[in-house]
Amino acid sequence: MNITYILLGVVAVAAVWLVWAYNNFVRLTNRTEEAWSDIDVQLKRRYDLIPNLVETVKGYAAHEAGTLQKVTDARTAAMGASTVAEHAAAENMLTGALKSLFAVSEAYPDLKANSNFVELQRELSDTENKIQAARRFYNSVVQELQNAIEQFPSNMIGKAFGFKTREFFQLAEGEEAARQPVKVSF
Repeated sequence: MNITYILLGVVAVAAVWLVWAYNNFVRLTNRTEEAWSDIDVQLKRRYDLIPNLVETVKGYAAHEAGTLQKVTDARTAAMGASTVAEHAAAENMLTGALKSLFAVSEAYPDLKANSNFVELQRELSDTENKIQAARRFYNSVVQELQNAIEQFPSNMIGKAFGFKTREFFQLAEGEEAARQPVKVSF
């Protein structure tokens, strides 16, 4: 009789742990999706600001067409990215193009004094900071999910139910300049 209760207790504990482990994977997967959604919202905000910025610069620096085209092309590539790695590469390219645009604006005092340009720079800088924060959050949640998938004994549950790790949202290695947000200075 006592052995029956002990076995039932062990089975009950194992069942509770199984449910907890499965629900933990579901929670981590959902948090990862939510975190990516936060990044996506900020990236879309960034993409929406760029055409206005390009148009404002175009009015003052029309002969800088090459720089403006690079920004436009980089924005288009970033908007078309479908994987985390593609987004990271496209965002690196876009950040570099925006830095070139801001460098060009230094040569045009009237542009730097334009209130629309100043406001767009401020909003873009704010968006860059939000993207950075969202990226840190996403990567920390991906790390939690990856740990749960790789650590014993939860890895057995993760493998049994087909939970997968996600890619980190990282900038390209060796591009220290791209690791910094777009700097707005007057």
